[in-house]
Amino acid sequence: MLEDSYRQKGMRRNLVKTLIDKGISDQAVLEAIQKVPRHYFFDDAFLEHAYQDKAFPIGEGQTISQPYTVAVQTELLEVKPGDKVLEIGTGSGYQCCILLEMKASVYTIELNKTLYQRAKSFLQKLGYRAHFHLGDGSQGWSTFAPYDKIIVTAGAPSMPKALIDQLKPNGKLVIPIGNEDHQEMIRICKDAQGNIRKESHDFFRFVPLLGKYGWKEK
Repeated sequence: MLEDSYRQKGMRRNLVKTLIDKGISDQAVLEAIQKVPRHYFFDDAFLEHAYQDKAFPIGEGQTISQPYTVAVQTELLEVKPGDKVLEIGTGSGYQCCILLEMKASVYTIELNKTLYQRAKSFLQKLGYRAHFHLGDGSQGWSTFAPYDKIIVTAGAPSMPKALIDQLKPNGKLVIPIGNEDHQEMIRICKDAQGNIRKESHDFFRFVPLLGKYGWKEK
């Protein structure tokens, strides 16, 4: 039985205050982070880590992203209710839940079969409904394209053209690009005519994006 106690809700409120202090101002993002019980994504032995502003291993060489990183990416995405959002890298499923709390329609791809099965089963158990796909996220998910917003939760060596192609006019794509240890958060804005504007937003560290247009598995 999953429990979300007053203490844990209070820890989330403190986490939200930390994010506000770090410059996050989008009220919808902050409300979604307040709603999603991040400790659900942690083994019992590590629950004290759930509301610290840091990334944490989830197995398979992957992590649940630092809450601040999740907040930054989601804020840059400018999610509106009803937006069709493509998420590259389901991972734990936490970011997906944040997007769903913001009333987006989420299409999420995971390359790792273990993480894919775990997240799909767990989110359904929690009552979250997304469209899940096991596959190479660096190629996007053309079946349901185009998308209002695309978010990539792994570091890419370069911009996958397939993702820009699958973005709607007036859409936004948020992706970390750089080497395997250090990436710059990039936002791509596509205007009504399909022209692209690129913005740079601070540096982060993500696990590598694997696949045809990402890093090759070692």
